[in-house]
Amino acid sequence: MTPIILVVNDDGITAPGIRNLIDAVGSLGTIYVVAPDKPQSGMGHAITIHDTLRLQEFNVTENVKEYACSGTPVDCVKIAIDKLLPSKPNLIVSGINHGSNSSINVIYSGTMSAAVEGCIEGIPSIGFSLSDFALNANFEACKESIKNICSRVLESGLPDGICLNVNFPKLPKEELKGIKICRQAKAIWHEEFDERKDPSGKSYYWLTGKFMNLDEGQDTDEWALANGYVSVVPVHIDFTGYKAMDLLKAMFLK
Repeated sequence: MTPIILVVNDDGITAPGIRNLIDAVGSLGTIYVVAPDKPQSGMGHAITIHDTLRLQEFNVTENVKEYACSGTPVDCVKIAIDKLLPSKPNLIVSGINHGSNSSINVIYSGTMSAAVEGCIEGIPSIGFSLSDFALNANFEACKESIKNICSRVLESGLPDGICLNVNFPKLPKEELKGIKICRQAKAIWHEEFDERKDPSGKSYYWLTGKFMNLDEGQDTDEWALANGYVSVVPVHIDFTGYKAMDLLKAMFLK
């Protein structure tokens, strides 16, 4: 039976990244695309609850059913499963994001939240990102690895409650050293709000920030990307801090 593959992103249905992802997985199954009708970067796991959702057919790629959705990346996954697909997909792929979603960025990422939503639904799901924010970024180096990763996941599945966060360094294909299975690096954003004045003299703010990697480990996604590897991080949807449970029992259950 031909696998059903759902393709989603957060940069919007016209973004070059999703066009390249469709091309990378096109030979692996029957492809459905449901993606935001406008950029939704940084939306995290947001869903639409106080507004309507609209779908519009968006036919670009031959033999691929595509829909632009007025909602978030997570909305796209939910409405695709409930209203558009003939059955639950065998695989959900999200991306290819313009810019890395390594380390702490996974928390904010609409790309990864779509993959997490698929995981919640019990569907093998993968988020793909390229460490290049440019609109004209070259995604060609990603395609072979994406196809190989997706083929193996379709064949073997993923552990329960696990999705994959896959990031590519900004390198030509011939300079990629291979794949590293990694942990998420400990890092933070040092954020500031740039205050400016509008023509009426009222203040408005632009979020700015600097990414700070606090982790020197050589088993992290940040190390892998800096050293020419494709990083693959297994992401667990169970947020429970199991190591802290005994400590909290001692604190509160005396």
